[in-house]
Amino acid sequence: MKPRLTVTALLALCGSSAAFAADFNIPMSFEYIAVDGQEVKTSLFNHKSEIELEKGTHKIAIRYNDLVEDDFSDSETNVKSNAFIVTIDVDGDYSYQLKPADGEFVKNPKSFAKSPQVVITREDKGTVNYKVTQTNITEESFVSRLFSGNDATDVDAAAAVATGAAVASVPTAPVSKPSPAAAATMPAVAATSPTAPATSAEDAAKAEQMLQYWWLHADEQTRKEFMSWAIKQL
Repeated sequence: MKPRLTVTALLALCGSSAAFAADFNIPMSFEYIAVDGQEVKTSLFNHKSEIELEKGTHKIAIRYNDLVEDDFSDSETNVKSNAFIVTIDVDGDYSYQLKPADGEFVKNPKSFAKSPQVVITREDKGTVNYKVTQTNITEESFVSRLFSGNDATDVDAAAAVATGAAVASVPTAPVSKPSPAAAATMPAVAATSPTAPATSAEDAAKAEQMLQYWWLHADEQTRKEFMSWAIKQL
């Protein structure tokens, strides 16, 4: 007589299959933009440091974004890199960690932001199959857009497009140093859209947060220019 699986056993098997997920972690000075064609919603006050990945190949758009001390004053300066794309092959329930190639912390933020070099390791010290591709997907600062009249680059949408295509295979990158493919540069995928007024309470709240953020981090001259511009709009 053939043994039969009980209902409990079947549920356990289904549960274990559905529960499979690796986790991918980034430091506070980095931020997710998009994963496999889907935007990752974050804000200035809600940093997302971990995402879950199912088995298979994934494309993750990330950028370096940190506040660093200004060289000529006591204030802090926001330093951002262009988006870079991590293509990673997940073949098990592992914990992955992204970090700067030179160590745990970025030693020269402004130089690093020009071309972020990172490595990805696995908690169990196993080999990680991945590559890093630099892009020119960027975002102008709020203040520079304000006074130049330029439309904002929709970074989230551009990153979603850049991570949307599936990849069949991924070369193996050393754990101790950046992948040789890290220096490759992909064509721009920037998408622009006209600046539109806020259409919901959520949009209005986000706009207010951005205004507060740039006001707090702007120097006195920039604040005066902003006030002059704002008064003219009344």
